[in-house]
Amino acid sequence: MPTVTVVMPVYNDERFVGRAIDSILAQDFRDFEFIVINDGSTDGTARVLEKYSDTRFHFVNQTNNGIVHALNLGVSLAKGKYIARMDSDDISRNDRFQKQVDFLDKNKEYGNGRICLRYPRRGRFPYCTFLCSTYR
Repeated sequence: MPTVTVVMPVYNDERFVGRAIDSILAQDFRDFEFIVINDGSTDGTARVLEKYSDTRFHFVNQTNNGIVHALNLGVSLAKGKYIARMDSDDISRNDRFQKQVDFLDKNKEYGNGRICLRYPRRGRFPYCTFLCSTYR
């Protein structure tokens, strides 16, 4: 079981999705799976996704049902202790997961399955990200 599952919905974002994926695959913290839900993109997004062969990377194509449905599908497939949310047009720092996992592991009151950590751009971490524990 991976420590972190990254869930990223994407819809018609071929211009940026490759950079978002690359920033996740370049994480210093390596114990994660990466689930991308292609929400019925009609541009070249699927072609970008098909280029990745990293064993941690998985994508699912679905008809366009919206971001909430895509996120729920991704979470339902997650196997990790923690779930990290990623947008397809964002870039994560290489130390994102390491810092978040360290914090949750040291502060169990935040990692009990009821609270998601969200950090503003100028807060504890430099990008809006969150990581929450699963209910398993």
